[in-house]
Amino acid sequence: MSIIACAFDLDGTLVDSIHDLARAANLARADAGLSPLESDRVASFVGDGAASLVARVLADSHDAEYTGSDIQREGMLSFNAHYLAGLHIATRFYPKVLATLHLLRERQIPLALVTNKPERFTLPLLREMGIDTHFDVVVAGDTVSNKKPSADPLLYAASRLNVPTSQLLMVGDSINDVLSARAAGCPVLAVSYGYGSDVESLNADAVIHSFADLCDFLDLA
Repeated sequence: MSIIACAFDLDGTLVDSIHDLARAANLARADAGLSPLESDRVASFVGDGAASLVARVLADSHDAEYTGSDIQREGMLSFNAHYLAGLHIATRFYPKVLATLHLLRERQIPLALVTNKPERFTLPLLREMGIDTHFDVVVAGDTVSNKKPSADPLLYAASRLNVPTSQLLMVGDSINDVLSARAAGCPVLAVSYGYGSDVESLNADAVIHSFADLCDFLDLA
């Protein structure tokens, strides 16, 4: 397998953002007169974008869908305000992420960020985390028409990087990352430490348990 570029999911792969997401989600629930949820419960709702998260959080159900109801619209406005006010209170890099990204940049490997997080949150978070200049292209949840698990975000990233999808490695923590990679014809790694469950069953090309293991996979040692 010849890899010449890498694409990364954000939440659950590069950064652990669940405490800030849960804080904003629970403040939105409080604004709607609802009691708070545990962080692990909120984590189980993450991965399909902000609108889906808000719908699930308000209903406390993974089956909830965003339909634009009054309570959902109000919840979305509330979540937006609370999350933007505290994107980086408790959000941290997972171990070895920053050093590994620096190494990849030093080796001049083209890098893409491919996330379902909306651009209004993604770009300021990258700036606050100090990695906004690390990526040659950022594909947020609203950059193209369809989010992961569609192939579209990775096809767009590959086009912008001018690399074939067969040589663009996707690294993520969820089934959406694997399905998107498979649909686009990209090789894919799953990380075991993120928000995805039972990652060994996701049919990724390999599972890594530390972000630094990516260097071994790419033979960069």
